[in-house]
Amino acid sequence: MNESFDMNKYKWDGKKVLIVEDITSNYNFLRLLLKRSEIEIIWVDNGKDALEKVKELDNIDLILLDINLPIMNGYDAARLIKELRPQLPIIAQTAYALEGDREKSLSAGCDDYIPKPIVISSLLEKMDAYLQNGLT
Repeated sequence: MNESFDMNKYKWDGKKVLIVEDITSNYNFLRLLLKRSEIEIIWVDNGKDALEKVKELDNIDLILLDINLPIMNGYDAARLIKELRPQLPIIAQTAYALEGDREKSLSAGCDDYIPKPIVISSLLEKMDAYLQNGLT
């Protein structure tokens, strides 16, 4: 898929995103994609560590949360994170986009959902809505 998007319109300097992704190549894709946005990236590879990071750092602005994770899945992590920080936006992502996944993600406390393979323009627009438009 040859997708067109203008990365220059997404500048999130001073913002922090927690990427929760257990597959290194998927994390590297997101890291390289977001590099020009100037957002600070924190990476963990399971839901339990995501919960610990949220407890440790009170200045995370957004979470990109894979659902199929080791140790603690994304649904459980989202529920527990929202108990601690109900206003912290979480965008769920899953490679196993089955009917009902979006609803299940939202029921677990996620604010939004994006299936994999990720449509870059869609991800950037969703992130921008939370980071720039005051939805955090």
